[in-house]
Amino acid sequence: MSARTTTGRFTFADWQEQPIGQAGSTPRLARSTVVNAFAGGIEAGATHAAYTIAYTGEGTGSYTGLELLSGAVDGRKGAFVLEQRGTFDASGTRCTFEVVPGSGSGELAGLSGSGGFTYRHGDTSVAYEFGYTLA
Repeated sequence: MSARTTTGRFTFADWQEQPIGQAGSTPRLARSTVVNAFAGGIEAGATHAAYTIAYTGEGTGSYTGLELLSGAVDGRKGAFVLEQRGTFDASGTRCTFEVVPGSGSGELAGLSGSGGFTYRHGDTSVAYEFGYTLA
């Protein structure tokens, strides 16, 4: 079991957001469902993600969520879930993520790892880094 690091990029394919509670006030909550497409070390054409977002100001806040990725990691096929935590402001979004223990399936059974990304407003794709081990 050796540690590996892989990189690549992802794009937002779809973003749907619904306010929770009173819209237009701060702080406020929202939930979103998102579809992303990963390329590079992680190949996943259409992920499924759900986030809870806390807006603490105009365009600032934090979020947590889960994302199901089905595809491959460095050529090994399977699926797994990432738990994500991030913050955002006028410059962009910073996120760290970790594989949900026990969520790996197929050739990704026993997958563990973590990574992150930084998104800058205006970018059309986002670079990620993912360090992982396979049992």
